This record gives sequence, C-alpha cells and structure tokens, in this order.
Amino acid sequence: MEVITSIKPLLAVLVSLLVVPILISSTRPNVREGWTFVAAIAKFLIVISMLPTILHGNEIVCTVAEVIPGIAIKFRVDALGMLFALVSSSLWIITSVYSIGYMRGLKEHSQTRYFCFFALCLSATIGVAFSANLLTLFLFYEMLSFATYPLVVHHQDEEARSSGRKYLLYIAGGSIAFVLPAMLISYNLAGTLEFSNQGFLAGTGSKTLMLILLLMFIFGFAKSAIMPVHSWLPAAMVAPTPVSALLHAVAVVKVGVFSIIRILTGVYGINLLASLNLGIVVCYIASFTIIVASLIALSQDGLKRRLAFSTISQLSYIILGVALLSPKGMAGGMTHIAMHAFGKITLFFCAGAIFVATGKKNISEMVGIGKRMPVTMVAFFIGALSVIGLPPCGGFISKWNLVLGTLQADQWPMLVVLLGSSLLNAAYFLPIVYKAFFCTKEESLFEKKIEEAPVWCVVPLAVTAAASIILFFYPQPFFGLANMAVKSMLGG
Repeated sequence: MEVITSIKPLLAVLVSLLVVPILISSTRPNVREGWTFVAAIAKFLIVISMLPTILHGNEIVCTVAEVIPGIAIKFRVDALGMLFALVSSSLWIITSVYSIGYMRGLKEHSQTRYFCFFALCLSATIGVAFSANLLTLFLFYEMLSFATYPLVVHHQDEEARSSGRKYLLYIAGGSIAFVLPAMLISYNLAGTLEFSNQGFLAGTGSKTLMLILLLMFIFGFAKSAIMPVHSWLPAAMVAPTPVSALLHAVAVVKVGVFSIIRILTGVYGINLLASLNLGIVVCYIASFTIIVASLIALSQDGLKRRLAFSTISQLSYIILGVALLSPKGMAGGMTHIAMHAFGKITLFFCAGAIFVATGKKNISEMVGIGKRMPVTMVAFFIGALSVIGLPPCGGFISKWNLVLGTLQADQWPMLVVLLGSSLLNAAYFLPIVYKAFFCTKEESLFEKKIEEAPVWCVVPLAVTAAASIILFFYPQPFFGLANMAVKSMLGG
C-alpha cells in the first residue's frame, strides 16, 4: 500500500466552508442556490477524483497542523472514509435540489441561513469521514453538532426551541461528558490517537478498563442514536424535511455510527475486541435498539416520527454488523451506510412532498393518497423495500451480508434479531403503501385527481428511488470499498 500526500482531502472539507460568505452576501435566491450547487458539485468531484487511488489500495493523507507533539489535525482517506464521503457528497447535490422545491413551496423564512448552515454541516461531515485520528474526528464531530442546531430550531417556535435544547444536551453534552474523557484516557494509555487498522489500545489496560472506555465511546457518540441516548432524534423531526432527510437520515446519524466504527476498528482493533469478547457486548446493545425502536415505530401515526424510529433501528444494524467481527458481517454493516442512506432519504423526501402538496403529516390522514400522488407513493414503496431489505433494492445486498455475517460468526441470536426486525420493518411500512393505493372510494380521503408536489420536490425522490434499485444490480463502488476496508482491518 502506498501513502500519497495530497491537499485534496483538505479541499473537500473547505469547499462548502468557503462558499458560506458568498451565500450570506447573496441578495437573490437564484444566485444563492446557484452557489450552493457549485459548492456541492465541486465537493463531489473532489471526492470522486480520489476514488481511483483508493480503489488501487492506496491511501491519501494531508497534515494541516500539529497541535501537540504526536497529535495533528490530519486527514487520511481510506476505503471506509471514501465510502462515507461518496454517500454524503452525492446526496448533498440531490438534497439541494429538493430544498429549493420544499423551502420555496412552503415560503419558508430565513432560507439564506438555512443554506449556509447546510453547507457548514457538509464540511463537518467530510471532515469526520477523512479524519486520520481521534482528535480530528472529535473536532469535526462537535462542529457538526453546533452547525445543525440552527437547522433543528429553524421554525423558532416553542416546540423547535425545546427540541433544540434536547438535541444539544444529548449530542454535545454526550460527547463532552463521555467521549472527551475517554479520548484523554486513551491518549494517556497509548501515547497516540492515530487510527490504525489494528487499533492502538491493545495491551494498554485491563479488560474492565477497556469495557468502560468502549461504553463511554458508544454512548458518548449519541449521534448514533443507540438506546437509551436516542430521544433527540424523534425530537429533531421538528426541523424542515430536507434537514430531516439529509442530516437525520444521512449526515448526522451516519457520523455517529461512522465514529463508532472508527472506535471499534481504528482504536480497539478487531483482534483486541475478539480477545476480550467485547464485540458480543456491542452486538447485544445494538440488538436491543434494533428491536425496541422497531416496535415503537409500529405505534407512531406521525410519518416523520415513524421514519425517525425506523432510523434508530437501522443505524444499529450497521453497528451490529461491524461488532460481529466476521468479514461478511462487517462488510454488510459498512455497505448498509450507503444502502440505508438512499432508501431512507427517499422516504423522507416523500414525507416532505406529501406535506408540501397536502399539508398532511399523519399516516391516518393519507388513506388513498396514492391516487393523488402516484409518483411519490411509488417512490415511497421502493424506499420502504430497500429499508426492509427486499429485492430489487440495494438494502437487500447489505442485509443479506449481515445475515451471512451472523452465520459466519456463529451468532444465532443475532440472526433471529435481524430476521425478526425485518418483519417489523415490513409491518410498519407496507400498510402505509397498501392503504395509499388499495382502499375503497368511501375510505379514500383524496380525490382521484393527480396533483403531485412541485417538480423540484418530485424529481429528487424519483432519482433516489431509482438509485436504490440500481444499487441492487450494481452495488459498486460501495460494496467494493466496504470489502477493501474489511480486508485491511483483518490484516488481509
């Protein structure tokens, strides 16, 4: 493996940061949104320009500044970081299109502020994806926490402010209370914070200390929404739907699980987790979240709240897969970062399109809506199939590998959890689709006249739904990057 020094990782982080002053000074919406697209496309092109190097088995590094001896603000692009960066940078372009239709369709206030903080969030997300050490990851993690707060409280009413307080308490409070001291203890033990394919904590402390540190990291990175540090996510659904779609189905929550993957693989290492039987501890924590969140989702009438609890469950699939410590399980978990992102963002886009077109938020108010909004509800069906894990959608690929991973690790209880939760996924998604299309004329709450949301809302959800199907047949490069990451972590 060759390590290549390049400024590209830094440019990928900075491009959306540098566009913020231009967005603030823009007086015309078209100019503001035009620059948003310029930054989004530039970020994606920079990220994808590094893909061939990574696919050839190399890594790209960029050291910005040394903070203290042995610890620097440093970026490293490897297979896992590239996978996450590809997902977030590509979906920012699509969400920017959707944001125009949603924000203009509802005549939302403070749209300039909205687009500015959106750009800051993507800068922080790429910073996390390309972090070479725990300090760099922590700094960008915190940047994302504070950049998303204004988006969560966008409506500025009492409900939004209350949700914002809960959001900061869990997200920033958790990382400062648990991750920061765990990071300091780790540095004291190992003398480094640099991520390594074999981890850096091996042989540095007792099993009890390793377990305590691991729990501090897992629950401190509350963006992963693992129970019981999950309640911020349903509360944050008060934000505009594009925020919920990208930040709470892709960027924010995926930063949480990505950070935990880095802890498991880059701080502890597969061998240490296996030797201390810590992987199975994480598996049971994730399993509890998967099942309980799915059961809660069944009882939610608010569409975005049902999607929120579904997200809580699906995030733990990723953690469970990596914690299995088997090649198939780890590859399935990492691939699920991408597959879930495209499926869930489609569902959130559909929820927002329904609200823009009809003003409806509750599932009980959507009986017969498929006859009025057929494109939106077909896309919803495709997104649901992907999240459930059924063909012909990409979610099948990741869940298939997760199931194989449980068999490879000889963890039959985890197999029961995965299959049982998939049935629950179907139970809380498919009735929505059925009632949308197959209801009597008397039951329908909508006229048969077709009336979709604005085209800026409908096109993005059609694109992400199509992408979910394409990923079933062509799961590359995500599946390939996941397998490359697993191979390096297992020392292959």
